Amino acid sequence: MKYAKGKLVAIGGAEDKGTDLETGEIHRNNLNFFGLGILKRIVEEIGGPSTKIEVITTASMIPVEVGDNYIDAFGKIGCTQVRAMHIRNRVDADNQDYLERIRNCDAVMISGGNQMRLTSTFGGTAFLDIIMNRYKNEEKFLIAGTSAGAMAMSNTMIYEGNATRAHLKGEVKITTGLAFMEDVIFDSHFEKRGRFGRLAQAIATNPSCVGIGLGEDTGMLITEGNKMEAIGSGLVMILDGHNIRHSNIADIPDGNPISIENLKVHFCEKGNGYLVDQRLFIPEISEGALVRKQVHVE
Repeated sequence: MKYAKGKLVAIGGAEDKGTDLETGEIHRNNLNFFGLGILKRIVEEIGGPSTKIEVITTASMIPVEVGDNYIDAFGKIGCTQVRAMHIRNRVDADNQDYLERIRNCDAVMISGGNQMRLTSTFGGTAFLDIIMNRYKNEEKFLIAGTSAGAMAMSNTMIYEGNATRAHLKGEVKITTGLAFMEDVIFDSHFEKRGRFGRLAQAIATNPSCVGIGLGEDTGMLITEGNKMEAIGSGLVMILDGHNIRHSNIADIPDGNPISIENLKVHFCEKGNGYLVDQRLFIPEISEGALVRKQVHVE
């Protein structure tokens, strides 16, 4: 959502908190997720430990464990007003208590798991309308999501795609996400699970979008629906398909290898920035740098 007043934090995850869509396995043994540094940054962005945070566990198959894990993690950095919403279906999403809580919190944290659970549960609901309206109009409201929770943030969303076959046409499945942000496609666990190929195919089929490959314990803080700042300990890869000169993806049968020329790639570490509308990498994110770069491109 361009020019939204609120903030997004899209995080690459560490361990899925639900079903791994590539293996079908449910991760129960390791709920250690991204470092507390990212959680601390989220809390700082919304005004400190006294703020109200709602954890949405809908994507996960183990929601109670996930919710407790987040409450404990936020508690370690001093947050005492953190609660979990175990919304399992569309009827739950219309629960008046949940609607009231979402109207009065300062931030929502969307857990990992299966992104299709998020879109099928919340699409077209009053619950999503409230979140969207708050994000568009309130400067102090923040939406964070990790793994599936990050992938569902964009209008165009990957919902399936085995990394080992992502170079073949048709192996990467795309649908509509929650649409907090336009003209991007997020992917998570990017380096560890070798997902460059699947994001590249997603961008080749949607070259108006910018691909954001989020490493584990790494995220992008996004303001105004456009300005991105890399946070966390790892790497964010940005794939820009606006200047693709050749792509065979429209002309070959499913199952054949894809061909792409002139796909632009950026590597972002902590402190680097990116402007989506201008498709511009910023080596050092700061108010001064943003102003200088914007003047330059305008």
